[in-house]
Amino acid sequence: MRAFIFPGQGSQSVGMGKALAAASPVARAVFQEVDDALGQHLFRLMTEGPEDELELTENAQPAIMANAIATLRVLEQEGGVRLADTADYVAGHSLGEYTALCAAGAIDLATTARLLKHRGLAMQKAVPVGIGAMAVLLGADLAKARAIAEAAADGETCTVANDNDPSQVVISGHRGAIERAVALAKDMGAKRALMLQVSAPFHCPLMQPAADAMEKALAEARIDAPLVPLFANVTAAPVADADTIRRLLVEQVTGIVRWRESVLALHAAGVDRFVEFGGKVLTPMVKRIAPDATGMSVVTMDDVEALVKVL
Repeated sequence: MRAFIFPGQGSQSVGMGKALAAASPVARAVFQEVDDALGQHLFRLMTEGPEDELELTENAQPAIMANAIATLRVLEQEGGVRLADTADYVAGHSLGEYTALCAAGAIDLATTARLLKHRGLAMQKAVPVGIGAMAVLLGADLAKARAIAEAAADGETCTVANDNDPSQVVISGHRGAIERAVALAKDMGAKRALMLQVSAPFHCPLMQPAADAMEKALAEARIDAPLVPLFANVTAAPVADADTIRRLLVEQVTGIVRWRESVLALHAAGVDRFVEFGGKVLTPMVKRIAPDATGMSVVTMDDVEALVKVL
């Protein structure tokens, strides 16, 4: 069995999508549709920068989605391979969940772009710059990360945000608490702890204003049942009901991204092949979580052609 998976924030880089667009009119059409939906030259920003502008949450989120969907559309329309015929499940890391839903036909491309723009802006506005922070704990599993976060909280918010794989957990919350966690981490069993260069503390209770904003936006958005079930971040379980998907997308803003558990659950459901579209971030995580599964990253035209041969 096979899952198509889609990366989250941090996988953006200046130049993304440029070679694919040069090689494929299908990819160019995706980037143009996203530009039109947002009323901005996002593709120009993706290909030319500046980097600091691309890294803004409101730009990075739709850009990463557009890049992944362009890759998938090239596979489908030029490679003649339909997602519904080749994938048993979809999943995405944080914003990648929106990409997964777009890929599986639950949300149209223009709506997905607008939702992610709105999500990025709402997440940015939820906490004033400098108040929140995030850090990655390396060589720490979920239990260890939770213990470190609890020890560092001291009355402030400090929680696990992303359970990425058995050796990488991200924490999020008030800057002071996150800095304390980084200082404590090594003594409490982590190999290393690094502050992340992010503009807001994602996936923690401080994001509640963004969750409220997304609840309103998602209530007005059309969401259909996906062509194949989605493994949701907040439950690490399959979902195919549109109303449940809408609710889980709201919960996801403040909730933990249970990526490790999602991959384990997908593997337990019979998935032994994972194909990542538009990035090379999730594939190494999959190998650390389920070493006997195979992973493939599809970013370039050559990657698409290689995947067509495999399928």
